Amino acid sequence: MRMVERVAFLAFALLLLACTPKEKKAEVKIVERELPVTVEFISDQPEKVDSVLSLRVPASDIYKWKDHVVVFDSRKEVKELAMAVEEILPEVKIKEYKNPLYTYDKATQCEDASVADDWKHYLLTANLVQDESKQQEYMDYHATQFEEWPEVVQGFCNADFQQLLVYRAGRQLLLVISVPADKTLDELNPKTVENNPRMDDWNAQMAGYQEGIEGTEKGEVWVFLE
Repeated sequence: MRMVERVAFLAFALLLLACTPKEKKAEVKIVERELPVTVEFISDQPEKVDSVLSLRVPASDIYKWKDHVVVFDSRKEVKELAMAVEEILPEVKIKEYKNPLYTYDKATQCEDASVADDWKHYLLTANLVQDESKQQEYMDYHATQFEEWPEVVQGFCNADFQQLLVYRAGRQLLLVISVPADKTLDELNPKTVENNPRMDDWNAQMAGYQEGIEGTEKGEVWVFLE
C-alpha cells in the first residue's frame, strides 16, 4: 500500500458519540462531509486504464486488482475521468460509488477524537450474495449497527482506525479503511477484536452475506486493491 496525503473527506451518516464499552445509549450526531471520488474501471486492458488515469490523478490515488482499477481521490470529477478513459477504451465498464452505506469517523465517534496528520488507505472489495433478501438484511444490520452493535465502533476506536467507509454498487461492496500513515492494517486490525467478543460475532454474521467477486479463488472473499 502507498503512503498518501490525508484525504479531506466529509461524510454524512448517523454518528455515535462516546465509544466506551460501558456506554448503553447511542447519542446520534449528523455530520455532513464531502467524500472523495470513488470510481472503478473494469477492463481487460487495465494497464491502458492506468496510463490514462495517471495523467490526471496522482499514482498514489489509483488502486488495482487484476482487471479492476479504482480511483480514490477528492480532487477529480468522475465524469471527466470516465470520458478520458472511454475515449481510449469504449468498452470499459465504469462503476461510481457514491454515498457510502456505512461511515465510521474517529473524530466524531471515539472518546479519543484525535486524528493523525497523514493517513494510509486500504481498499478492499467483495460481493454481496445474490439473495436479495439477504442483501437487505446486510443493509439493515449496518443501518442499526451504531445502536445495536456499539462494540463494533469500539473495536475501530481501539485499533485507531481514522475512518472506515463501505460503498455499494449493485452487489459489489467497496471497503475503505484509513489508518495513520506510520501504521499498517496488519498491526492494527487485531486490536478490533481484543477483549471484544461481540466484534467476532459481528464478523461471523457478516460473513454469511459476502462472497468473492468474479476472478477470486474458491473461498476467497475480500481482495485488496493495491
